[in-house]
Amino acid sequence: MTTLAPQAAPRPTGEDAAAAPRADCVADSAGGLTFDLPQPDGTGEAAAGRAHLVLRRRDGLQEVRLPLVPAADGRLRAALPGGVDLPEGRWDAFAQTADGPPERLAPGLNDLRSLVDRAPDGARGHVAVRIPYATKHGNLSVRSWLRAPHAEAGELHIGQDALDVRGQVYGTALAPDAYAELTLRKGTAVLRAEVHRDRTAFGFTVDCTALSEGVWDLWLRPAGEGGPRVRIARLLDDIADKKPVYTYPRITLETPAGPATATPYYTGDNDLSVKVTTP
Repeated sequence: MTTLAPQAAPRPTGEDAAAAPRADCVADSAGGLTFDLPQPDGTGEAAAGRAHLVLRRRDGLQEVRLPLVPAADGRLRAALPGGVDLPEGRWDAFAQTADGPPERLAPGLNDLRSLVDRAPDGARGHVAVRIPYATKHGNLSVRSWLRAPHAEAGELHIGQDALDVRGQVYGTALAPDAYAELTLRKGTAVLRAEVHRDRTAFGFTVDCTALSEGVWDLWLRPAGEGGPRVRIARLLDDIADKKPVYTYPRITLETPAGPATATPYYTGDNDLSVKVTTP
């Protein structure tokens, strides 16, 4: 049974990560994850249901315990079904046998092929994404997103002084008065962009000359002003951290305030933003 409980997570050291058992992960298209790891000493503990794979959220406020059961080749297996909610955040992975201390896990082989070009149906009203990854210390963690509804960023086209954004919305419909919204992160400025609709696909153009200096976050208002405000993000692939992977050229601008550059990028949460800087 999967349980949620408050728990403080210990911080692993580099030596702990080097000696940690390795867990192989397989992702399925429904958002589920399966973890396989070596059988520890004391095989009977797993058979008695006393071994668990433990996921602890990085903020230390929640814990998910998944039973480890015997699988093929003398290994242990834990399953996190796609239907089990995993709140958004970063989750560190541990193995715990009986009443012993949790042991930090290291990443083994990850089979994430089903996450590439994944297209969830959105019938549950939200999109759940879980991507296992290796931390900078060589430990296994899982990045989880739970968006309701979700606006998935697709192709970005860089123009002379504009940015064209294409995407897909999940968990809601696009109304005739849908529009995109750009908000200045440190300020009160808000700009709108007209949205072109094709069923659940959307597209809009950002006039970068209208953006003042700072970071602008991109949102979708699928039901117009009276509906939800949905952060535009790129989540539906096998890359846990888009920021260093998806890089885009700068757009050189001539504005009333002088020359400037606008650069689209993905944040640490894989949300889409545009950074405008002046010399």
